[in-house]
Amino acid sequence: MYSSFKTQEDLPATLSATDISRYLGISKANSYHLLNSKEFPTLKIGKRKLVPKDKFLVWINSNSNSD
Repeated sequence: MYSSFKTQEDLPATLSATDISRYLGISKANSYHLLNSKEFPTLKIGKRKLVPKDKFLVWINSNSNSD
């Protein structure tokens, strides 16, 4: 899967399911699965679910293996 984001600074202020799938290299279906999980930092605006960039980066760091 192609990522249009070269660095974390390239990420938008809020990430959609498409943005998440591109950045993580996962399917859009898996992005929606994350957005619907309780431990994922989701912001709901109307019917849309987005993730603030800063909370997304914290989530990545806290869910990464630090071997």
